[in-house]
Amino acid sequence: MGFERFGRCETIGRTMNHADAQGWIDRYLAAWKTNDRDDITALFAEDVEYRYHPFDEPILGGRAGVVDSWLEDTDPPEAWDAEYFVHAVDGNKVVATGSTRYFATDKEQAKVYYNCFLIDLDDDGRCTSFTEYYIRE
Repeated sequence: MGFERFGRCETIGRTMNHADAQGWIDRYLAAWKTNDRDDITALFAEDVEYRYHPFDEPILGGRAGVVDSWLEDTDPPEAWDAEYFVHAVDGNKVVATGSTRYFATDKEQAKVYYNCFLIDLDDDGRCTSFTEYYIRE
C-alpha cells in the first residue's frame, strides 16, 4: 500500500542520472535549512503531489500549498542536521534515504528519524510527486 503511486517507470524525455537526483536532494535540504520561499518553490512543479506520510492525501494547492505548508511549522536551522543520499534512479523516479537528527533542548531529548523519500522529477528537474516514509529511532 502506498507504493502504487510510485508505479512502474516509463521513461519519457530526459532521464535523470544519479548526479541530477542528488543535486535535487541537496537543494531540498538547503531549502529546508533556510526556509526561503523562493528556494522551496524552485523545487516543485506547479501541480506537485506532496505527502508527509505515505497514506496522506496530497497537500492541497499544488506547489503554492506545499510552500505554505513547509513555512507553517519550521525548525530553526541550528536545531537539526540531516544527510540524505540517492539510493536509486529509474528514469525520472528517485529513491533517497537518510536521517535527520534533532538536537536536545531543555524541552526535548534528541531525536533521530530514518527516512525514505519516493520522488518523481519532471524533465526540468522539478518534483511532481513526493512521498516520505520514516521511522523514529
